[in-house]
Parts: sequence; C-alpha cells; structure tokens
Amino acid sequence: MFMLRRYVRMTREIPIFYSNFILVSGCELLGRFDMPSLFKEGDIMIGGIFPIFNKEIISTSAFDKEPPKVQCEGFDWRVFRWTQAVIFTIEEINNDPALLPNISLGYRILNSCDSPTNALRAALTLASGAEEVDVTSHCPPAVTAVIAEAGSTQSIAVAGIFGTFHVPVVSHFSTCACLSDRTKYPTFFRTIPSDYYLAKALAALVKHFGWQWIGAIQSDNDFGRNGILAFKEKVEKFGVCVAFVASVLRTYTRDKFLEVVEIIKQSSVKVILAFAAEGDFYPLMQEIVNQNITGIQWISCVAWITAPRPSTPEIYTAFGGTLGFVMQKKAIPKLKQFLTSINPYTDSHAPFMRDFWENMVGCTPILPGNTGTEATLKRCTGNETFMNSEHDFFDVTELRGTHNVYKAVYAIAHALHQLIFCKPVGEKPVTLCLNLSEMHLQRVNFTNHFGAEVYFDENGDPPANYEIINWQLINGKVHHVTLGNLTFAANGDYKLSIEEEKIVWRTGKTVPTSVCSNVCPVGTRKAQIQGKPICCFDCVPCAADCTPCPKEYWSNERKDKCIPRTIEFLKYQEPMGIAVTFVSLLGASVSLATMVVFVHNKETPVMKASNFELSSLLLFSLFLCFLCPLTFLGKPTVWSCMLRHTTFGVTFALCISCVLGKTIVVVTAFKATFPSNKVAGKFGHAQQRIIVCSCTLIQVVICALWLTSNPPHPHKLFTSSNNMIVLECNTGSEFAFYAVLGYIGILAIICLILAFMARKLPDNFNEAKLITFSLLIFCAVWITFIPAYISSPGKFTVAVEIFAILSSAFGLLSSIFAPKCYIIFLKPEKNTKKHIMGKTIN
Repeated sequence: MFMLRRYVRMTREIPIFYSNFILVSGCELLGRFDMPSLFKEGDIMIGGIFPIFNKEIISTSAFDKEPPKVQCEGFDWRVFRWTQAVIFTIEEINNDPALLPNISLGYRILNSCDSPTNALRAALTLASGAEEVDVTSHCPPAVTAVIAEAGSTQSIAVAGIFGTFHVPVVSHFSTCACLSDRTKYPTFFRTIPSDYYLAKALAALVKHFGWQWIGAIQSDNDFGRNGILAFKEKVEKFGVCVAFVASVLRTYTRDKFLEVVEIIKQSSVKVILAFAAEGDFYPLMQEIVNQNITGIQWISCVAWITAPRPSTPEIYTAFGGTLGFVMQKKAIPKLKQFLTSINPYTDSHAPFMRDFWENMVGCTPILPGNTGTEATLKRCTGNETFMNSEHDFFDVTELRGTHNVYKAVYAIAHALHQLIFCKPVGEKPVTLCLNLSEMHLQRVNFTNHFGAEVYFDENGDPPANYEIINWQLINGKVHHVTLGNLTFAANGDYKLSIEEEKIVWRTGKTVPTSVCSNVCPVGTRKAQIQGKPICCFDCVPCAADCTPCPKEYWSNERKDKCIPRTIEFLKYQEPMGIAVTFVSLLGASVSLATMVVFVHNKETPVMKASNFELSSLLLFSLFLCFLCPLTFLGKPTVWSCMLRHTTFGVTFALCISCVLGKTIVVVTAFKATFPSNKVAGKFGHAQQRIIVCSCTLIQVVICALWLTSNPPHPHKLFTSSNNMIVLECNTGSEFAFYAVLGYIGILAIICLILAFMARKLPDNFNEAKLITFSLLIFCAVWITFIPAYISSPGKFTVAVEIFAILSSAFGLLSSIFAPKCYIIFLKPEKNTKKHIMGKTIN
C-alpha cells in the first residue's frame, strides 16, 4: 500500500513534469523504472501495456534505501503476438494513404508482468515520456492513446492514471463490468464485451443444460469478484444454487490452492464455473491434475478457455470437455508473413526477442554483447527460420484476442483521423483542421471521436457476440471445437444455438446432472435443511403436514399423488339428462298435438268460447317452455349460460301474459252480463294483443339490461369435501335473476286474483276456474323452487330449475287444455252452444 500511495502522489506531479518537457530543449528524467520497451518514434505515439511475462518476481535489497528490483519470467507467446499485432497494424496504417495521410504513428510497448503494480509502473513510465532518447535530442511527442491491459485489475489501475489526462485507453481483453462506469473511467474503451453479458451467457448455458447445483471459483480481484457476483444474480433467477465460491490468485501460496482443492473434493457438485484469469487459475489446475480429481464438468469464462498454457494433454486429463465462451474468431490478412519475418538478428537490441526465440526455436541466439555463456539452451547457428513452422503462434486463421488488438489500433487511428481532419476516412479534400503541435501541447481530449470504425456503446463497450467452445483431444492435441453461438440483441435478449451432439462431456456421453438433492419419491415431501440452499433438502414421508394439491387437482387414495378432479355438469348422456330430454320433448310434442286439435276444431263452440287466438299463442309459448330445459344440459359456455336464463324468462313471461289476457277476457265477459256495462265491447282482439306484447316486452327489457350489465357466465365451483369441480352457470347479477323470477310471479298473482274474481261465472264451461287451478299449481311450484334451488348441491341445482320449468308448464297445459280436449274427444255431445251457456234440455 505504501508503494501504491507513492505512485499516486507521483501522478499528481506529472502535469508539472509535462510542462518541464515543453519549456526545455532537452529531456531530463528525475527518476526511472528501467522498463525495457518496444519503441518506434512517430508523429503521434501510441502506448501499449501487455503481460508479455506472466509472473513477477520482486527481489529486495539488504539496504532499505534501495528500491526493490522487479524481474519477470514465464514468457507468453500469445501475448507477444499481441504486441506484434500492434506493430503490424501501425505499419499497415502508416502505409495507408487514406488513413492519417502524411502522419506517422509510432509506438512504445511495455511489459506489465501480469501484475497490477507493474502495470501502474508502466503507465507512469508512458505518462513520463520516452526513456530511450538521449538528453540532447529533441523531446518526442507524448503518448496520445494507450492499448492496455489484458487483466481487468491492471486496466483499472491504468485507466485511473490516464483518465486524469483525458488519454484514451483501449483494452482488448479486460472484461470487468466495473470498467463500464464512465464517471470513474471516462476515457476507457474496449474491443471485448463486458462481463455483464458474459454472466448472462454463462447463466443461459447453465439453464440450457438444467444444472441446479454448481460450484464457482473466482480470481480474488475485481475481475473475478464482479464476474461471479453478476453470474450469481442472473443464475439464481433460474432456481440454481451456488454451492461454494472459492478464490484463487497467482500470488497465493500452495497451501491456499490446496484448501480450494479440498473444497472441491468434499463438495457434491458435478459442475464448476471458473471465473478466473489464466495465471490465477493455472496453479489450481495443476493441483487438480496431480490429485487426479475427475468427473467434474468445468465451465470457463473468456480468460483461460483458449489460453495455450493450460491447453495441453496433461491438463486435459482432468479438464477435458470444458465448455466456455470466447469472442468470435477472425483472420488478419498478411499477418502471418509479418510474424514469420521476426528475427533477433534484424534488431539485436529489441527487448523480449531473446525470450521469444528461445521459446519458439529452442536455442539461444548469440547477439552483440551476449556471449551465450549464461544460456541454459544450446546456441543457435543463425540459420534458423520460421518459414515452415507449424507452431500455433503463426496460425492467424482463427484469431480472437489478437484481432481485438488489431481493432483497438484501428479504433484509435480512426478517432485521430476524425480529430485532425474533421471528417471521416475517405472524404476529400484531406486538409488539417488541427495542428499536431497544438494537439500535443494542449493534450486535446478526443474520446468523443471514438466509434468511427469500431462500434462502442455509451459505456465504451462493443456488441456482445460469443462462440461456445468445447475442449476436445484430437490426435493427441487439445482443440477448441466451436459448438454454436450466443448473440445478444439491443434490448438484452439473447439467442442460443448449440450442437449438443458434437459435445465431448467430461463425465461421459450424456449430459451430466448436478443436483444437491434428488427429486423426492412418491409418498414423500421436501424438508428444507437448515443452513443449506433451497436446492438441498431431505425427503420425509408425507404426514399431517402435506403439500396441498393445485386447485384443479385432488389427492389419490394413498395421499401420495395429485390427480385431476372430475368435472361435473348435467350431461345429455347420463340418466338424468336422458329423462329431462324425454320429458321436454314429450311436453313439446303434446303442446303441438293440442294445437293441431285446436286448429282442426276451431269452429266448435268449445274453441270459440276459449278464445282461439290467445289459446294458440299460449300453446306456442308452452311449446317453447318445454324446449327451454334442453339449454340447461351440456357443458356450460358463455352463450349457453346467457341463453338458458333469458329464454326461460321470456318464454314464461309470454306464457303468463297469454293467461293474463284470457283471464281479462273472462272477467270482462262476466261484467258484460250487467246491462249498463260496456267494458266487454271495448276489450277486443287488438287490446288482447297489446296486453300480451307489452307484458312480454317488459321482460325482454329486463333480460337485455341483465345481459349488458352483468350477464350469466360459466363458473367453476371447487368443493373441499369431494374431488369434483362443479361447472355451473353463475347468474352474474343476482338482482337481475330474481327480477326475472319476480316479474313472472307478479304476472301470475295478478292472473290468479282476476281469475278468482270470475270463478262464479254462470256457465257450465267456466274457464276462470281452470285458470285459477292452473295458477295455483304454477305458484306452488315456484314458491317451493326458491329454497330447493338454494340448498341443492352441484348439478342438482340445475335439475331443480328444470323440474320447476317442466312442472309449471305441464300444470298450465293440463289444467287449461285437458278439459277442452276431454269434451272434444270423449264428450262431443257437450260441444254445443246451449251446453256451454248452461241451458240444458229437459
């Protein structure tokens, strides 16, 4: 921490340091970190910080006043290819007449040793200017933009330094979502998607294969902690439990790695996500291989899935079949020719060249000032070449990280072109609108020009598109086989396509299962284990504390399974439905037959005395009343529910209206026996029709209001006492339902009162007596209907209503029309006017 604070204090002095560079003709450094770099001067300088070596060794002196010496080891040829991609791209841009014409780009590339501390040293070195120049020479331009870093923790340090001076930092491999915070890192950009999308992609993969119980290993830094935190947030929404989260770091002792190994061995998980950098995770991989821990399906983040160091047959023994996400691969034309031309004898003073040559060729080059006496390898002859080499270093057909470096350089170049020429590449004429000396002097902020060539969103991130990779051993070599793709839309939705038949699983040919507890067998229930995630539970026998079945299900006899409830309604094919259908059709047939008899005998005295027109209309209404119960049968639907109640109400209103008309005719006939009464003459056929229509119309209006306000509708009645669901018609508006019944009752009571008044009419055929008797039956039926309707359960409620309809209809039909049919068929001698008027022959 002391060293870090010292470096931060130095950054506050850097603006003054820059002003000293401008005022004097030569450059004088007050101190140096002695960091070798790949250097080439240009009109505009681009800096680079890469972990060319992946391990930092700090040696302290016995004297406290001397600063510690930093040495690096573990040459990484993949990262060295990234540095060469920067040089190649800058040369390509310098040779392009359309991009930054008459302006040369230079570079200065430093090694960070894959260490945040050393990355901070490198950043301060770039900010302080070039150390390689002689003090008497001119002062080279300051670094205008920086390509850094591979690790997210290192990028946080570098972006914090350069953000103060508005110097753009473009990373090709740092994925931490924390770097998208524009308030903290306003000049940070990257050509690799953020971990925000990677976490969603990994969660989608876990969901796709149905894994419920997984472990996680993270780098003990910002990259690992933020990544696992985002992953857990996404994956827990799918009901997945994370058994453990273990931390690793390259600077940890072996004992800490062994502790993580013990956690893995003691856990029951079969799927583990490793969200860690390659350098942090590789020591753990070695320990897992040494202890022969197999049978685990590993999931990788972008950081190590395609790294060359772990992609060996030795590591494959424990990590074969690993699944992970990587950036989409691209090719860079002419890069292979550039890489094969690398030679330590061309520039003998170039740093890192000896390590590269020893790693690639296997011998030590004899360079000026190097006698080769300290070399552990054999001495090179000087005739070695890469022209026919098959090393992966020269395979430029499937580039991912290297292509991100390539895009980063072009993103900087296009932004500079937009700044200097005030127009995008390709537009003419090309004239300077900003002087280079002014740009260096004023340190112009040009971050808002990024995005001219490579797309960046408002957070400086590119679009998120991934390939799914599977580790497979082919001909003794580990291959990264592409299985499919996962792409994100602008709204955050993703599309996953994967060829599962091509996957090589670590645990066999089938998809591995990873659960904390298996599904409870029949007759048992889940019992949560205290202190464990929800995915871990015991299965205990079902007792008094049972899990309730869903609403539409019921437990079986053994109480160990939920089965669908029986849906109950009055069906046509059941005995009660058949009986109702038979009786309804019988009543309708009798009504039609009676009408036929009336039409055939309409000129007889009995028919004339009965008011043929009203009697025919009454028979027609009774015919409809008998058919009405058929709408109460079958499965209730929206239309059948509305039809059954409204049909019943209107048909019975029509029926009682006809009876009311006949009753009024009888009463007026009785009143007509008095000489001074003229009412009978005024109540003719027109008045009878008005009475029937107006009384029926009122019921029609009531039904219309019912249907428009709160109509009847199907309803499921769940009973707790049995295993049935009663499917019935809910009346909707109880008020409207009883208004329909009440109106029919009012008409019936009026008829009964009028008929009772005319019961002593002095005729042998007194129809008022028949109407009175029929209405007594009607009222008795419907008075008993109400309590029976309320108390009847299930489908019997419908049966009670059907019984009331049929009973009242048969009561009216038999009471009013049976006597007339009796006279017509059995007593034709009484079908005379004299008998009807009560005049008998002695």
